[in-house]
Amino acid sequence: MKTSIVIMFFLFSIASHSQNISQKLDAAVTKLVADSQFKHGIISLFVVESRKGKIIFDKNSQIGVAPASCQKVITSATAFELLGKDYSYKTKLGYDGKIDSEVLKGNIYIVGSGDPTLGSWRYSSTKENIILTEFEKVIKQNKIQQINGIVLGDDRLWGTQRIPDGWLWQDIGNYYGAGASALNWRENQYDLILRSGKKIGEPVKIIATRPKFLPGIHLINELTSAEKGSGDNTYIYLAPDAETGFIRGTIPINEDSFVVAGSMPDGGKLLAATIYKDIASGKVYPDNNINYLKGKGKWDQPDTIFYTHISPPLDSIMYWFLKKSINLYGEVLVKTIAYEKTKSGTTDNGVKIIRDFWSKKGIERSSLKIIDGSGLSPANRVTTATLVAIMQYAKDQNWFSSFYYDLPEINGIKMKDGYINGVRSYTGYIKNKEGMEYTFSFIVNNFDGSPSTVREKMWKVLDILK
Repeated sequence: MKTSIVIMFFLFSIASHSQNISQKLDAAVTKLVADSQFKHGIISLFVVESRKGKIIFDKNSQIGVAPASCQKVITSATAFELLGKDYSYKTKLGYDGKIDSEVLKGNIYIVGSGDPTLGSWRYSSTKENIILTEFEKVIKQNKIQQINGIVLGDDRLWGTQRIPDGWLWQDIGNYYGAGASALNWRENQYDLILRSGKKIGEPVKIIATRPKFLPGIHLINELTSAEKGSGDNTYIYLAPDAETGFIRGTIPINEDSFVVAGSMPDGGKLLAATIYKDIASGKVYPDNNINYLKGKGKWDQPDTIFYTHISPPLDSIMYWFLKKSINLYGEVLVKTIAYEKTKSGTTDNGVKIIRDFWSKKGIERSSLKIIDGSGLSPANRVTTATLVAIMQYAKDQNWFSSFYYDLPEINGIKMKDGYINGVRSYTGYIKNKEGMEYTFSFIVNNFDGSPSTVREKMWKVLDILK
């Protein structure tokens, strides 16, 4: 009898607590709706009790909204499920022709399989100098000291489209808009080091690049100097596979080494040219138009594969994908899923597989209208109910500990955040002081004014769940 009373009291306490939280959330969201900053916006918040899935709060959870980088939790969960947390990429070195007296009378191939970490500074084993040293060492170990042919970056595995449909011209030349290829290098990123003028309106100079060797890229610099403290307002306009681009906008006055990052039109081309330059004793690449293989070309496969570089495992890749919100990783994962399941590594195939997978788990396809893997496109539409359902599904999988660990901790909450123009989003898990656990997704579209102000207002709402 006493046990029954204790259980009933416990259940009553939980119900009372949930009701109290619901009321507080309702009041907080009602206040947001009345806020002039959201007068023309859409606010969507969905919260469930994690253990049983009981709905705690629902505001517009069935309306499709642009999720920004919260879409990465969809890509991440799908990749964990369909590829496995131990999945890795293999980049192969091979050659055709013959080796005669340590001279290769043929071509070296760098055959890509999509590795987004090749040359990345985020892992000790993948840094640019480590990979270059590794590749050059094994080339020489195979009795190749000189080459009479060229070094070919083999980028054919996933076809010719690097950038998903729906990405903005303003984004794709900048580091966060880097396209995904079968052969990526340095996260397909380069840095410009800039020196501004002493007066507002004076021109800005490009004083250096990282890496120093950037063959085939010509930027027309239209940057000017702006007031002190104005920040980075630069945009690079350079399309995939293009050689000429424009850099526009402003940086603050009196900057001696201001760094902005762009996306390389072809990372694999840079890698191939760099390897050739080192093997050929610093010679300029013979023909920048033929040092990469893309689509259906005249080149055959290498006759001999003599080395395979293996990437860090998927759960390690996912750590940086979620923690630092690297769009390139998301686009690579979508294409990897497509290739592994259909042998056609296109974004469209990958997106279809993702939507089909979650449809079989009970999520309506119409609630998951995505066109990329990172959420960079403003045309993506996902419901907060769908994001919560996917997060709830993840909790019951054997890879959940990796997924949970990889999520950033923001404002004391394990959650993925997202931001593109007019969009703020948060999706994650909260465990409060009483031990109650919540799964939530909170997205605002089409707000007005300062994004940082919106962030603070959204955090105050989420603090209710702590």
